[in-house]
Amino acid sequence: MRHLHARTALAAAFASIAAALLSASTPTFWQVSTRADFLKGEVDNLSVDNDGRLSLGPPMALLYDSAAPFLWTVVEGAGGSALVGSGNDGKVFRVDKDGKGTTLFDATELEVHALAPAPDGSLYAATSPDGRVYRIDAAGAATPFFKPDEKYIWSLAVDASGRVYAGTGGKGIIYRIAADGNGEAFYNTRSANVVALTFDAAGNLLAGTESPGRVFRIDRQGKAFVLLESAFREIHSLRVGGDGVIYAVAVAAKGGGTTDERPPDTAAPEPVRPTVSASVSAEITGFSVIDVGGGAADQKPTAARAGPRGSRGAVYRIQPDGLWDIVWESADDTPYDVAFAQGGGLLVATGPKGKIFSVTGDLPQAALVGRAPAQQVTRFLSRPNGETLLVTSNPGKLLKLSPGRAERGAYESDVRDTQTVSTWGAISWRGSTPPGSRIEIRTRSGNSQTPDDTWSAWSDAYRSADGQPIQSPKARFLQWQAVLVGKEASPVLTSVTAAYLQRNLRPRVTGITVHPPGHVFQKPYSTGDAEIAGFDEGWPDTRPSPTALAAGSQGGAGGSPLGRRIYMKGLQAFSWKAEDDNDDKLQFDVLFRREGETGWKAVKRGLTDPLFVWDTVSVPDGTYVVRIVASDGLSNAQTLALSGQAESLAFDIDNTPPSIRVTGTRRDGARTVIAFEAADAQSPIQRVDFSVEAGQWRPAGPADGICDSRLERFEIVVEGTPSAVVRVLDAMGNVTTARADVPGKI
Repeated sequence: MRHLHARTALAAAFASIAAALLSASTPTFWQVSTRADFLKGEVDNLSVDNDGRLSLGPPMALLYDSAAPFLWTVVEGAGGSALVGSGNDGKVFRVDKDGKGTTLFDATELEVHALAPAPDGSLYAATSPDGRVYRIDAAGAATPFFKPDEKYIWSLAVDASGRVYAGTGGKGIIYRIAADGNGEAFYNTRSANVVALTFDAAGNLLAGTESPGRVFRIDRQGKAFVLLESAFREIHSLRVGGDGVIYAVAVAAKGGGTTDERPPDTAAPEPVRPTVSASVSAEITGFSVIDVGGGAADQKPTAARAGPRGSRGAVYRIQPDGLWDIVWESADDTPYDVAFAQGGGLLVATGPKGKIFSVTGDLPQAALVGRAPAQQVTRFLSRPNGETLLVTSNPGKLLKLSPGRAERGAYESDVRDTQTVSTWGAISWRGSTPPGSRIEIRTRSGNSQTPDDTWSAWSDAYRSADGQPIQSPKARFLQWQAVLVGKEASPVLTSVTAAYLQRNLRPRVTGITVHPPGHVFQKPYSTGDAEIAGFDEGWPDTRPSPTALAAGSQGGAGGSPLGRRIYMKGLQAFSWKAEDDNDDKLQFDVLFRREGETGWKAVKRGLTDPLFVWDTVSVPDGTYVVRIVASDGLSNAQTLALSGQAESLAFDIDNTPPSIRVTGTRRDGARTVIAFEAADAQSPIQRVDFSVEAGQWRPAGPADGICDSRLERFEIVVEGTPSAVVRVLDAMGNVTTARADVPGKI
């Protein structure tokens, strides 16, 4: 009975739109069914797994809105609080477990890029520019602790004995600072910036650098070893797991794109870390996961493979024995930090869409587990209870990602641009709904690219997954929303399909080419025979000579898309370009009009190729114009079909040879001077030659010095009194010859 009701609902859905579908062109089906498709939308408490399935994800909640544009770092504070460093106001916020925030420290510098708790409960804060390290006690009293020569301090780490390590910018020097604030250069990385510092399981200092993007392991005596020379310009973050495995977050491919925070290197020795781009885009893009697996065993620990061209970043996994592989990589998302998820796996924080990915498995598989309401997720803080705190930029917020699964989540698709006002068909979806769960699908439409208050309201939830007519108003843009609800188990959405029918748009003829007279294009066949493209009457009465064909093969049609060019007297070729925004199949009519006439006559109808060859012997000589009419009637009902047209430039048809008239002869000593006129009713005279006693052809020059008129006068001088033969060629290729030995017309 349930299936019967479903079939009935589906039949009703299509019956309600049958009139539109039967009287117009083929509808388009917009289907979202793959991981890349789903990643283009906006998620809230939902997860998109590696197989492209949408389900309930971990709940995310706002803990504190700092009102600062950028939050760079977060560390654990006393009593379950979180300590957050910000920019561009240079503050340290303390946020308690209930989300109440206060300003713990307000620096004179603009940025607090690094925080590090001390064993005695105090806090170290590194500021830039004019880099300083401050020591802040539990009450918020701050005192300057260390001032290096460098202007930028990007990273801090505190060892078990309370010594502070500071990674600086400009020369890439790491300073070691004693408890009394006296510091010394501990290691020079010979890089532009030391962006990340932490300790491995053995207590060695790990450093991630920029320009070049390397990971150093430095022992207590300052002896360094390069664990990884990456294919990227910067190692942005370092994390060490309980098993001693090091995860390095790398950004900005060498010679390629940049991160969202750091511009390409310049000649200036002091890098400036500018603000994060404030541009906003509504699209969530795809990602890729690369696992080099067992191949890593053949790699040397200091020689990284080249990353793919255009990659925005990657996460390296470095084993305790130094072997490495890549567990996550993306051409669309820039990684900033990683955290260890409860139950195993990694969380990857990214920009510029604020997406959070989960990477699990020996063969790493990535899933989108959430999206922050900000452009960049810049830092994670994992807590023993399974919660993960994260700070964001653009804008600066502190969020909490809880373990488990949310009971309700929402997804908004990307906006579908149908190119014109469209009629909506049916919307259907596929998925599974365990007992106690449900999937609700809604739609809205509008005529602005970004949804705003001019769009329609969200429709009521559609009831039938097998298909219902879309209730949103006709418009150019469409968007759908999915709400997943489930307490005991999560529903799973695997695909959504929406049908629409574009309003029929008029086709356009965008250009007409009138080819030189007689220039046509051969269409080759495997049999060795040939036809003229665009000429459906076979060959004219006289096929082209082998010489003409050979000239065509050598004459440089040269790979023309119209084929090999040959010359055929009396034929006129036309080609044109036409466009249809509905991608309808077009057919063409060719009409002509002689100059001075007003009516159009059809010379050919129903062409499907944008090429036509006209046998012009069938019409009188004269100046003509052709009109190309494009119709989309092959794809639309007769009542809805539209046409567009364009006219060519004027061109001449001239199949009559010129005439020659001798106007006089006279003796000039031993020579004879012959005067004659060459005339053509339609075309200018192009060339005149003469030959004496069957001798070589010699050119004759016109009296006015240039052949450019339909009537030209000539004089030729011959020795003695022999006759001469005159040959005249007009601009349309017509040729005539005559004897010129006595006065009068010949």
